[in-house]
Amino acid sequence: MIAIFIASSQPSDDLPNFGLWDLLAKKGGHMIGYGLLAAAMLRGARGSAPLARAHVAWAFALTVLYAMSDEHHQSFVAGRGASAWDVGVDAAGAMLGLAVRVWRRSPFPRR
Repeated sequence: MIAIFIASSQPSDDLPNFGLWDLLAKKGGHMIGYGLLAAAMLRGARGSAPLARAHVAWAFALTVLYAMSDEHHQSFVAGRGASAWDVGVDAAGAMLGLAVRVWRRSPFPRR
């Protein structure tokens, strides 16, 4: 959460530009960051209890709430703004991170 906060505190003039790859790099970074955050939230929600759907739901909800608060925070940073699109990208990253985490804990045999 600290890393996301620090990254979103950077004014737009201080952000790197990756040319044609800029959108992919930045939105990919959003997805990776929020996927990792969601996996950490899942660990916190679950503790040492067996994995349950409620844990996944709480982890997803808390991650999306943080994404929304981060977008609000960005609205106060020079050259940046709040974007529902970014919250959607963050939510997709959270969903992907949780899916990978749940898949790794699945009791079903893998080939």
